[in-house]
Amino acid sequence: MDILHERCAGLDISKRDAKVCVRSPNPRRRATFTTETTTWASTTNAVLDLREHLIAAQVTLVVIEATSDYWKPFFYLLSEGLNVILVNARQAKNLPGRKTDVSDAAWLAQLGAYGLLRASFVPPEPVRELRDLTRARTHATRERGKVVQRLEKLLEDSGIKLSAVASDIMGVSGRAMLEALIAGQRDPEQLADLAKRRMRSRIPELTEAMEGRFREHHAFLARLYLDQYDQLTIMLGKLSGRIEEAMAPFRPVLDLLDTIPASAAPLPRSSSQRPEAT
Repeated sequence: MDILHERCAGLDISKRDAKVCVRSPNPRRRATFTTETTTWASTTNAVLDLREHLIAAQVTLVVIEATSDYWKPFFYLLSEGLNVILVNARQAKNLPGRKTDVSDAAWLAQLGAYGLLRASFVPPEPVRELRDLTRARTHATRERGKVVQRLEKLLEDSGIKLSAVASDIMGVSGRAMLEALIAGQRDPEQLADLAKRRMRSRIPELTEAMEGRFREHHAFLARLYLDQYDQLTIMLGKLSGRIEEAMAPFRPVLDLLDTIPASAAPLPRSSSQRPEAT
């Protein structure tokens, strides 16, 4: 098997440090190689020192295993001056050979030297930033939905059946009734009369649904849930605005994609066909 990279480095990264194995030709014996494994801290200055060390060793390929998010500072800093690839941990594990904590770095360096590893896709910085924003918005949206679910369970505990009549308890009508409950209003007719627009046609049902045992305990928790819901709503607004700004460089491409008929759009490939760094 041909060697593609005579000088190759493998990095096994943890939260605090990284084991770095440099594989290079043995100056004393032809067609043999030596390995030198060292430990480097994961701080920025230490990674910059590592970069200089690898450049001085004339390394032509650096192999990093994708471990949690610990690989990111190493990949971003070492890529400025070195040929660095990120590989899926599952791919390296699936290849034959012993794999222990001590030999991980050497194993990666050996696989990289023979070109047996496929690099994962690491998007450029503008795409990474956009991805961070969209993921943050997705998480915030899910968390806001969970807050509504907690609020619904709280109302069920108090005997208030608002969600059985109003499809959205956080709508204008539902919110007005919740605020009144928290403020101390317990009269079902008064609460139902707070309904707005179309919900007013369901006042008799609301009057029945708002009869319960809503206590100060429920009011305290409901206030916390509503405040949390409002904070997440503000957060979502800020994220959406930031996403629009981050999308500006990609807007022409997005406009072109919108012109493709749905029937002509290619199906997305599976994750096994398209390795990608998260």
